[in-house]
Amino acid sequence: MINLVLLFPLVACLILFIFKNRFLNNLMINLYAVIHFIVSLALCCDVDFLPMIKPFKFFAVDDTNRIFLMVMSIVFLAVAVYNIGYLKTEKSLTKKLRHYTYMVLFFVFSMTGAILSSNLGIAWVFIEGTTLASAYLIYFHKTKHSIEAAWKYVFICSIGIALAFVGIILLTVATGDVNTLFYNDLYANAASFNHFWLKLSFVFILFGIGTKMGLAPVHFWLPDAHAEAPSPISALLSATLLNSAFLMILNVFRVMIFAECDAYARIMLLVMGFISLFVTAVFVYHINNYKRMLAYSSIENMGILAIGTALGGIGALAAIIHMIGHSLIKASFFLTSGNILERYGTKKIKAVTGLLNTDRKTGWLWIASFLGIAAFPPSVLFISEFLMVKTIFLKKHYILCALFLLLLTIVLYGLGKAVIRMAFSAPKAEESAKISTDKFSWTMYAPQMIMLTIAFVIGLYMPVGIVKIILEAVRGF
Repeated sequence: MINLVLLFPLVACLILFIFKNRFLNNLMINLYAVIHFIVSLALCCDVDFLPMIKPFKFFAVDDTNRIFLMVMSIVFLAVAVYNIGYLKTEKSLTKKLRHYTYMVLFFVFSMTGAILSSNLGIAWVFIEGTTLASAYLIYFHKTKHSIEAAWKYVFICSIGIALAFVGIILLTVATGDVNTLFYNDLYANAASFNHFWLKLSFVFILFGIGTKMGLAPVHFWLPDAHAEAPSPISALLSATLLNSAFLMILNVFRVMIFAECDAYARIMLLVMGFISLFVTAVFVYHINNYKRMLAYSSIENMGILAIGTALGGIGALAAIIHMIGHSLIKASFFLTSGNILERYGTKKIKAVTGLLNTDRKTGWLWIASFLGIAAFPPSVLFISEFLMVKTIFLKKHYILCALFLLLLTIVLYGLGKAVIRMAFSAPKAEESAKISTDKFSWTMYAPQMIMLTIAFVIGLYMPVGIVKIILEAVRGF
Protein backbone atom coordinates (compact mmCIF):
# COMPACT_ATOMS: atom_id res chain seq x y z
CA MET A 1 0.00 0.00 0.00
CA ILE A 2 2.89 2.33 0.73
CA ASN A 3 4.30 1.56 -2.70
CA LEU A 4 0.93 2.42 -4.24
CA VAL A 5 0.73 5.95 -2.81
CA LEU A 6 4.37 6.61 -3.69
CA LEU A 7 4.32 5.24 -7.24
CA PHE A 8 0.90 6.39 -8.44
CA PRO A 9 1.77 10.11 -8.85
CA LEU A 10 4.80 9.20 -10.96
CA VAL A 11 2.64 7.04 -13.23
CA ALA A 12 -0.02 9.77 -13.34
CA CYS A 13 2.53 12.37 -14.46
CA LEU A 14 3.67 10.02 -17.24
CA ILE A 15 0.05 9.59 -18.41
CA LEU A 16 -0.47 13.35 -18.41
CA PHE A 17 2.72 13.82 -20.42
CA ILE A 18 1.58 11.33 -23.07
CA PHE A 19 -2.12 12.28 -23.20
CA LYS A 20 -2.23 16.07 -23.05
CA ASN A 21 -5.85 16.51 -22.05
CA ARG A 22 -7.38 19.21 -19.81
CA PHE A 23 -9.92 16.75 -18.35
CA LEU A 24 -7.13 14.42 -17.18
CA ASN A 25 -5.66 17.14 -14.94
CA ASN A 26 -8.53 17.05 -12.46
CA LEU A 27 -9.05 13.32 -12.92
CA MET A 28 -5.49 12.44 -11.87
CA ILE A 29 -5.50 14.75 -8.85
CA ASN A 30 -8.85 13.39 -7.64
CA LEU A 31 -7.95 9.77 -8.37
CA TYR A 32 -4.72 10.15 -6.40
CA ALA A 33 -6.61 11.82 -3.56
CA VAL A 34 -9.09 8.93 -3.35
CA ILE A 35 -6.32 6.30 -3.48
CA HIS A 36 -4.33 8.25 -0.88
CA PHE A 37 -7.34 8.42 1.44
CA ILE A 38 -8.24 4.73 1.10
CA VAL A 39 -4.65 3.61 1.69
CA SER A 40 -4.20 5.96 4.66
CA LEU A 41 -7.44 4.77 6.23
CA ALA A 42 -6.39 1.15 5.75
CA LEU A 43 -2.96 1.80 7.28
CA CYS A 44 -4.53 3.56 10.26
CA CYS A 45 -6.87 0.61 10.79
CA ASP A 46 -4.07 -1.95 10.27
CA VAL A 47 -5.79 -3.40 7.20
CA ASP A 48 -3.48 -4.57 4.41
CA PHE A 49 -5.38 -5.19 1.18
CA LEU A 50 -2.14 -5.62 -0.82
CA PRO A 51 -0.30 -8.17 1.36
CA MET A 52 1.67 -9.72 -1.51
CA ILE A 53 3.66 -6.55 -2.22
CA LYS A 54 6.63 -5.90 0.04
CA PRO A 55 7.09 -2.19 0.84
CA PHE A 56 10.36 -0.33 0.36
CA LYS A 57 12.50 -0.69 3.48
CA PHE A 58 12.97 3.09 3.76
CA PHE A 59 9.25 3.64 4.35
CA ALA A 60 7.02 2.39 7.12
CA VAL A 61 3.94 3.24 9.15
CA ASP A 62 4.49 3.69 12.87
CA ASP A 63 2.47 4.88 15.85
CA THR A 64 3.44 8.52 15.30
CA ASN A 65 3.23 9.06 11.56
CA ARG A 66 -0.11 7.31 10.89
CA ILE A 67 -2.15 10.20 12.34
CA PHE A 68 -0.16 12.68 10.23
CA LEU A 69 -0.78 10.57 7.12
CA MET A 70 -4.53 10.37 7.81
CA VAL A 71 -4.88 14.11 8.37
CA MET A 72 -2.95 14.80 5.19
CA SER A 73 -5.20 12.45 3.21
CA ILE A 74 -8.39 14.12 4.45
CA VAL A 75 -7.08 17.59 3.61
CA PHE A 76 -5.75 16.49 0.21
CA LEU A 77 -9.08 14.88 -0.68
CA ALA A 78 -10.93 18.06 0.30
CA VAL A 79 -8.51 20.21 -1.72
CA ALA A 80 -8.85 17.88 -4.72
CA VAL A 81 -12.65 18.21 -4.68
CA TYR A 82 -12.41 22.00 -4.29
CA ASN A 83 -9.93 22.05 -7.14
CA ILE A 84 -12.64 20.82 -9.56
CA GLY A 85 -14.62 24.04 -9.22
CA TYR A 86 -11.54 26.19 -8.77
CA LEU A 87 -9.99 25.16 -12.10
CA LYS A 88 -13.28 25.87 -13.89
CA THR A 89 -12.83 29.52 -12.97
CA GLU A 90 -9.15 29.47 -13.97
CA LYS A 91 -8.62 30.95 -17.44
CA SER A 92 -5.08 29.59 -17.84
CA LEU A 93 -3.94 27.60 -20.86
CA THR A 94 -4.12 23.79 -20.81
CA LYS A 95 -0.31 23.55 -20.77
CA LYS A 96 -0.08 25.75 -17.68
CA LEU A 97 -2.76 23.73 -15.91
CA ARG A 98 -0.94 20.51 -16.81
CA HIS A 99 2.23 21.86 -15.19
CA TYR A 100 0.09 22.80 -12.18
CA THR A 101 -1.14 19.19 -11.97
CA TYR A 102 2.40 17.82 -12.29
CA MET A 103 3.54 19.92 -9.35
CA VAL A 104 0.50 19.17 -7.16
CA LEU A 105 1.09 15.44 -7.64
CA PHE A 106 4.83 15.79 -6.98
CA PHE A 107 4.16 18.04 -3.97
CA VAL A 108 1.82 15.52 -2.32
CA PHE A 109 4.19 12.68 -3.28
CA SER A 110 7.06 14.51 -1.52
CA MET A 111 5.05 15.18 1.63
CA THR A 112 3.86 11.58 1.72
CA GLY A 113 7.45 10.36 1.38
CA ALA A 114 8.59 12.67 4.20
CA ILE A 115 5.81 11.41 6.50
CA LEU A 116 6.34 7.72 5.74
CA SER A 117 10.16 7.80 5.78
CA SER A 118 11.71 5.53 8.37
CA ASN A 119 15.13 7.08 7.71
CA LEU A 120 16.13 10.63 8.64
CA GLY A 121 18.23 11.08 5.51
CA ILE A 122 15.39 10.01 3.21
CA ALA A 123 12.97 12.31 5.06
CA TRP A 124 15.42 15.18 4.43
CA VAL A 125 15.44 14.39 0.69
CA PHE A 126 11.64 14.43 0.51
CA ILE A 127 11.39 17.66 2.51
CA GLU A 128 13.73 19.22 -0.07
CA GLY A 129 11.45 17.80 -2.77
CA THR A 130 8.51 19.72 -1.33
CA THR A 131 10.45 22.95 -1.88
CA LEU A 132 11.06 22.22 -5.55
CA ALA A 133 7.42 21.27 -6.22
CA SER A 134 5.69 24.03 -4.26
CA ALA A 135 7.95 26.82 -5.57
CA TYR A 136 6.32 26.57 -9.01
CA LEU A 137 2.85 26.43 -7.42
CA ILE A 138 3.54 29.64 -5.48
CA TYR A 139 4.69 31.26 -8.76
CA PHE A 140 1.66 29.87 -10.67
CA HIS A 141 -0.04 33.23 -11.37
CA LYS A 142 3.29 34.69 -12.58
CA THR A 143 2.78 38.16 -11.13
CA LYS A 144 5.48 40.42 -9.72
CA HIS A 145 4.51 39.54 -6.16
CA SER A 146 4.26 35.79 -6.82
CA ILE A 147 7.74 35.56 -8.33
CA GLU A 148 9.11 37.54 -5.38
CA ALA A 149 7.35 35.17 -2.96
CA ALA A 150 8.62 32.10 -4.83
CA TRP A 151 12.23 33.31 -4.81
CA LYS A 152 12.03 34.20 -1.12
CA TYR A 153 10.56 30.76 -0.42
CA VAL A 154 13.27 28.92 -2.36
CA PHE A 155 16.08 31.03 -0.89
CA ILE A 156 15.03 30.83 2.77
CA CYS A 157 13.95 27.19 2.68
CA SER A 158 17.14 26.17 0.86
CA ILE A 159 19.16 27.75 3.64
CA GLY A 160 16.98 25.91 6.16
CA ILE A 161 17.43 22.60 4.37
CA ALA A 162 21.20 23.20 4.27
CA LEU A 163 21.23 23.85 8.02
CA ALA A 164 19.26 20.65 8.56
CA PHE A 165 21.80 18.76 6.45
CA VAL A 166 24.60 20.08 8.66
CA GLY A 167 22.57 18.93 11.65
CA ILE A 168 22.28 15.43 10.19
CA ILE A 169 26.05 15.33 9.65
CA LEU A 170 26.59 16.38 13.27
CA LEU A 171 24.12 13.70 14.33
CA THR A 172 26.21 11.05 12.56
CA VAL A 173 29.24 12.37 14.49
CA ALA A 174 27.26 12.03 17.73
CA THR A 175 26.29 8.42 16.92
CA GLY A 176 29.92 7.29 16.88
CA ASP A 177 30.12 3.72 15.59
CA VAL A 178 26.37 3.50 14.93
CA ASN A 179 26.41 4.20 11.20
CA THR A 180 22.71 4.50 10.46
CA LEU A 181 20.00 7.12 10.12
CA PHE A 182 17.05 4.78 10.53
CA TYR A 183 14.87 6.14 13.32
CA ASN A 184 14.48 2.81 15.14
CA ASP A 185 18.26 2.32 15.22
CA LEU A 186 18.77 5.87 16.49
CA TYR A 187 16.22 5.31 19.27
CA ALA A 188 17.78 1.98 20.27
CA ASN A 189 21.31 3.37 20.51
CA ALA A 190 20.58 6.94 21.65
CA ALA A 191 21.87 6.31 25.18
CA SER A 192 25.40 5.87 23.84
CA PHE A 193 25.46 9.06 21.72
CA ASN A 194 27.82 11.95 22.44
CA HIS A 195 25.70 14.60 24.16
CA PHE A 196 27.67 17.62 22.95
CA TRP A 197 27.37 16.73 19.24
CA LEU A 198 23.79 15.56 19.69
CA LYS A 199 22.71 18.86 21.22
CA LEU A 200 24.52 20.79 18.51
CA SER A 201 22.87 18.70 15.81
CA PHE A 202 19.43 19.37 17.30
CA VAL A 203 20.05 23.12 17.08
CA PHE A 204 20.78 22.89 13.36
CA ILE A 205 17.92 20.46 12.64
CA LEU A 206 15.39 22.49 14.64
CA PHE A 207 16.30 25.75 12.91
CA GLY A 208 16.61 24.06 9.52
CA ILE A 209 13.39 22.04 9.53
CA GLY A 210 11.75 24.75 11.66
CA THR A 211 12.08 26.94 8.57
CA LYS A 212 9.78 24.56 6.68
CA MET A 213 7.49 24.28 9.69
CA GLY A 214 7.11 28.06 9.82
CA LEU A 215 8.47 28.60 13.32
CA ALA A 216 9.70 32.10 14.15
CA PRO A 217 12.30 33.53 13.82
CA VAL A 218 12.86 31.51 10.59
CA HIS A 219 9.33 32.01 9.23
CA PHE A 220 9.92 34.86 6.76
CA TRP A 221 8.93 32.95 3.62
CA LEU A 222 5.54 31.86 4.90
CA PRO A 223 3.35 35.02 4.77
CA ASP A 224 4.35 35.87 1.19
CA ALA A 225 4.10 32.28 -0.10
CA HIS A 226 0.66 31.65 1.41
CA ALA A 227 -0.61 35.01 0.19
CA GLU A 228 0.49 34.51 -3.43
CA ALA A 229 -0.16 30.80 -3.99
CA PRO A 230 -3.51 29.65 -5.43
CA SER A 231 -5.93 29.01 -2.58
CA PRO A 232 -5.88 25.16 -2.88
CA ILE A 233 -2.08 25.29 -2.66
CA SER A 234 -2.21 27.66 0.33
CA ALA A 235 -4.43 25.07 2.04
CA LEU A 236 -1.90 22.29 1.33
CA LEU A 237 1.04 24.46 2.43
CA SER A 238 -0.54 25.34 5.75
CA ALA A 239 -2.40 22.14 6.57
CA THR A 240 0.02 19.45 5.31
CA LEU A 241 3.52 20.80 4.52
CA LEU A 242 3.98 22.36 7.95
CA ASN A 243 2.83 19.09 9.56
CA SER A 244 5.38 17.09 7.53
CA ALA A 245 8.18 19.27 8.89
CA PHE A 246 6.72 19.05 12.41
CA LEU A 247 6.79 15.25 12.25
CA MET A 248 10.46 15.27 11.27
CA ILE A 249 11.24 17.49 14.28
CA LEU A 250 9.21 15.15 16.51
CA ASN A 251 11.24 12.16 15.36
CA VAL A 252 14.54 13.90 16.11
CA PHE A 253 13.13 15.13 19.43
CA ARG A 254 12.39 11.51 20.34
CA VAL A 255 16.10 10.74 19.83
CA MET A 256 16.88 13.53 22.31
CA ILE A 257 14.48 11.94 24.82
CA PHE A 258 16.11 8.51 24.52
CA ALA A 259 19.53 10.15 24.88
CA GLU A 260 18.32 12.00 28.03
CA CYS A 261 19.00 15.40 26.43
CA ASP A 262 15.34 16.32 26.25
CA ALA A 263 15.51 19.15 28.83
CA TYR A 264 17.76 21.08 26.46
CA ALA A 265 15.50 20.36 23.49
CA ARG A 266 12.34 21.33 25.39
CA ILE A 267 13.74 24.76 26.24
CA MET A 268 14.54 25.43 22.58
CA LEU A 269 11.09 24.34 21.43
CA LEU A 270 9.46 26.44 24.14
CA VAL A 271 11.43 29.55 23.15
CA MET A 272 10.68 29.19 19.43
CA GLY A 273 7.03 28.50 20.22
CA PHE A 274 6.58 31.68 22.22
CA ILE A 275 8.52 33.75 19.66
CA SER A 276 6.09 32.45 17.01
CA LEU A 277 3.11 33.54 19.08
CA PHE A 278 4.69 36.94 19.72
CA VAL A 279 5.48 37.55 16.03
CA THR A 280 1.89 36.73 15.08
CA ALA A 281 0.48 38.96 17.81
CA VAL A 282 2.61 41.88 16.58
CA PHE A 283 1.83 41.57 12.87
CA VAL A 284 -1.71 40.18 12.65
CA TYR A 285 -3.35 43.36 13.94
CA HIS A 286 -1.99 45.61 11.14
CA ILE A 287 -2.32 43.27 8.14
CA ASN A 288 -4.52 44.40 5.25
CA ASN A 289 -4.35 41.14 3.26
CA TYR A 290 -6.64 38.36 4.47
CA LYS A 291 -4.47 35.56 3.03
CA ARG A 292 -1.39 36.97 4.79
CA MET A 293 -3.50 37.16 7.94
CA LEU A 294 -4.24 33.43 7.68
CA ALA A 295 -0.54 32.77 7.06
CA TYR A 296 0.41 34.50 10.30
CA SER A 297 -2.27 32.46 12.04
CA SER A 298 -0.43 29.35 10.80
CA ILE A 299 2.80 30.64 12.37
CA GLU A 300 0.92 31.09 15.65
CA ASN A 301 -0.46 27.56 15.53
CA MET A 302 2.94 26.05 14.72
CA GLY A 303 4.20 27.87 17.80
CA ILE A 304 1.43 26.23 19.83
CA LEU A 305 2.52 22.82 18.51
CA ALA A 306 6.11 23.54 19.56
CA ILE A 307 5.00 24.63 23.04
CA GLY A 308 2.84 21.54 23.51
CA THR A 309 5.69 19.27 22.42
CA ALA A 310 8.06 21.01 24.82
CA LEU A 311 5.66 20.55 27.73
CA GLY A 312 5.42 16.80 27.12
CA GLY A 313 2.84 14.45 28.62
CA ILE A 314 -0.65 15.99 28.35
CA GLY A 315 0.95 18.91 26.49
CA ALA A 316 2.18 16.57 23.76
CA LEU A 317 -1.28 15.00 23.58
CA ALA A 318 -2.75 18.49 23.20
CA ALA A 319 -0.22 19.25 20.43
CA ILE A 320 -1.38 16.29 18.32
CA ILE A 321 -5.04 17.17 18.87
CA HIS A 322 -4.20 20.76 17.92
CA MET A 323 -2.42 19.59 14.78
CA ILE A 324 -5.55 17.72 13.67
CA GLY A 325 -7.88 20.62 14.35
CA HIS A 326 -5.62 23.26 12.85
CA SER A 327 -5.15 21.27 9.64
CA LEU A 328 -8.88 20.82 9.06
CA ILE A 329 -9.92 24.34 10.03
CA LYS A 330 -7.06 26.22 8.38
CA ALA A 331 -7.53 24.28 5.13
CA SER A 332 -11.20 25.32 5.25
CA PHE A 333 -10.18 28.91 5.96
CA PHE A 334 -7.83 29.07 2.97
CA LEU A 335 -10.28 27.40 0.59
CA THR A 336 -12.96 29.87 1.66
CA SER A 337 -10.51 32.72 1.07
CA GLY A 338 -10.28 31.40 -2.50
CA ASN A 339 -14.03 31.91 -2.87
CA ILE A 340 -13.69 35.47 -1.59
CA LEU A 341 -10.84 36.18 -4.00
CA GLU A 342 -12.84 34.82 -6.95
CA ARG A 343 -15.87 36.84 -5.89
CA TYR A 344 -14.21 40.18 -5.09
CA GLY A 345 -10.98 39.99 -7.12
CA THR A 346 -8.89 41.45 -4.28
CA LYS A 347 -6.97 40.24 -1.22
CA LYS A 348 -7.42 43.52 0.69
CA ILE A 349 -9.49 43.24 3.84
CA LYS A 350 -10.86 46.78 3.49
CA ALA A 351 -12.10 46.08 -0.04
CA VAL A 352 -14.23 43.10 1.06
CA THR A 353 -17.54 44.23 2.56
CA GLY A 354 -20.96 42.69 2.93
CA LEU A 355 -19.72 39.13 2.41
CA LEU A 356 -22.88 37.61 3.89
CA ASN A 357 -25.01 39.61 1.46
CA THR A 358 -22.81 38.86 -1.55
CA ASP A 359 -22.33 35.10 -1.01
CA ARG A 360 -24.14 33.78 2.06
CA LYS A 361 -22.55 30.30 2.00
CA THR A 362 -19.02 31.71 1.71
CA GLY A 363 -19.80 34.26 4.44
CA TRP A 364 -20.93 31.64 6.95
CA LEU A 365 -18.01 29.36 6.07
CA TRP A 366 -15.69 32.32 6.70
CA ILE A 367 -17.27 32.95 10.11
CA ALA A 368 -17.33 29.24 11.05
CA SER A 369 -13.65 28.89 10.10
CA PHE A 370 -12.81 31.85 12.32
CA LEU A 371 -14.78 30.41 15.25
CA GLY A 372 -12.95 27.12 14.77
CA ILE A 373 -9.44 28.58 14.57
CA ALA A 374 -10.20 30.90 17.51
CA ALA A 375 -10.97 27.80 19.63
CA PHE A 376 -14.59 28.66 20.39
CA PRO A 377 -16.43 25.58 21.70
CA PRO A 378 -17.18 23.07 20.31
CA SER A 379 -14.06 23.51 18.15
CA VAL A 380 -11.53 20.75 18.83
CA LEU A 381 -8.92 23.51 19.26
CA PHE A 382 -10.70 24.53 22.47
CA ILE A 383 -9.81 21.12 23.93
CA SER A 384 -6.17 21.30 22.82
CA GLU A 385 -5.60 24.86 24.05
CA PHE A 386 -7.41 24.17 27.32
CA LEU A 387 -5.21 21.12 27.95
CA MET A 388 -2.12 23.15 27.10
CA VAL A 389 -3.04 25.97 29.50
CA LYS A 390 -3.83 23.40 32.20
CA THR A 391 -0.44 21.71 31.69
CA ILE A 392 1.48 25.00 31.88
CA PHE A 393 -0.43 25.95 35.03
CA LEU A 394 0.10 22.57 36.73
CA LYS A 395 3.83 22.81 36.00
CA LYS A 396 3.70 26.14 37.90
CA HIS A 397 4.90 28.24 34.97
CA TYR A 398 2.46 30.99 35.92
CA ILE A 399 4.17 33.78 33.97
CA LEU A 400 4.33 31.63 30.83
CA CYS A 401 0.67 30.72 31.29
CA ALA A 402 -0.33 34.39 31.49
CA LEU A 403 1.85 35.24 28.48
CA PHE A 404 0.36 32.35 26.50
CA LEU A 405 -3.20 33.52 27.18
CA LEU A 406 -2.34 37.17 26.48
CA LEU A 407 -0.76 36.43 23.10
CA LEU A 408 -3.65 34.17 22.07
CA THR A 409 -6.11 36.91 23.02
CA ILE A 410 -4.28 39.51 20.93
CA VAL A 411 -4.23 37.19 17.92
CA LEU A 412 -7.92 36.38 18.44
CA TYR A 413 -8.77 40.09 18.44
CA GLY A 414 -6.75 40.74 15.28
CA LEU A 415 -8.39 37.87 13.38
CA GLY A 416 -11.87 38.63 14.71
CA LYS A 417 -11.68 42.30 13.79
CA ALA A 418 -10.94 41.46 10.14
CA VAL A 419 -13.40 38.57 9.81
CA ILE A 420 -16.32 40.45 11.37
CA ARG A 421 -15.65 43.52 9.24
CA MET A 422 -15.56 41.48 6.03
CA ALA A 423 -18.68 39.46 6.85
CA PHE A 424 -21.02 41.93 8.56
CA SER A 425 -20.13 45.41 7.28
CA ALA A 426 -22.52 47.09 4.89
CA PRO A 427 -21.54 46.59 1.22
CA LYS A 428 -20.19 49.70 -0.49
CA ALA A 429 -22.13 50.83 -3.54
CA GLU A 430 -18.98 51.67 -5.51
CA GLU A 431 -17.55 48.20 -4.86
CA SER A 432 -20.71 46.27 -5.73
CA ALA A 433 -20.20 46.69 -9.48
CA LYS A 434 -16.80 44.95 -9.26
CA ILE A 435 -18.13 41.86 -7.45
CA SER A 436 -18.52 38.72 -9.53
CA THR A 437 -22.03 37.28 -9.61
CA ASP A 438 -21.00 33.97 -11.18
CA LYS A 439 -22.48 30.88 -9.58
CA PHE A 440 -19.85 28.72 -7.90
CA SER A 441 -19.83 24.94 -8.12
CA TRP A 442 -20.91 22.97 -5.03
CA THR A 443 -17.33 21.66 -4.93
CA MET A 444 -16.21 25.09 -3.74
CA TYR A 445 -18.38 24.83 -0.62
CA ALA A 446 -18.73 21.15 0.32
CA PRO A 447 -15.06 20.44 1.29
CA GLN A 448 -15.04 23.27 3.85
CA MET A 449 -18.38 22.17 5.28
CA ILE A 450 -17.15 18.61 5.75
CA MET A 451 -13.80 19.58 7.34
CA LEU A 452 -15.43 22.07 9.70
CA THR A 453 -18.07 19.50 10.65
CA ILE A 454 -15.33 16.99 11.52
CA ALA A 455 -13.43 19.61 13.56
CA PHE A 456 -16.54 20.57 15.55
CA VAL A 457 -17.89 17.04 15.98
CA ILE A 458 -14.64 15.65 17.42
CA GLY A 459 -14.63 18.68 19.70
CA LEU A 460 -17.86 17.29 21.18
CA TYR A 461 -17.14 13.58 20.91
CA MET A 462 -13.90 11.93 19.92
CA PRO A 463 -14.34 8.27 18.88
CA VAL A 464 -12.37 5.68 20.84
CA GLY A 465 -10.40 4.70 17.72
CA ILE A 466 -9.13 8.26 17.21
CA VAL A 467 -8.24 8.59 20.90
CA LYS A 468 -6.26 5.34 20.71
CA ILE A 469 -4.30 6.50 17.65
CA ILE A 470 -3.51 9.86 19.29
CA LEU A 471 -2.37 8.21 22.53
CA GLU A 472 -0.12 5.85 20.60
CA ALA A 473 1.34 8.82 18.67
CA VAL A 474 2.42 10.65 21.84
CA ARG A 475 3.71 7.63 23.73
CA GLY A 476 7.16 8.47 25.09
CA PHE A 477 6.88 12.23 24.74
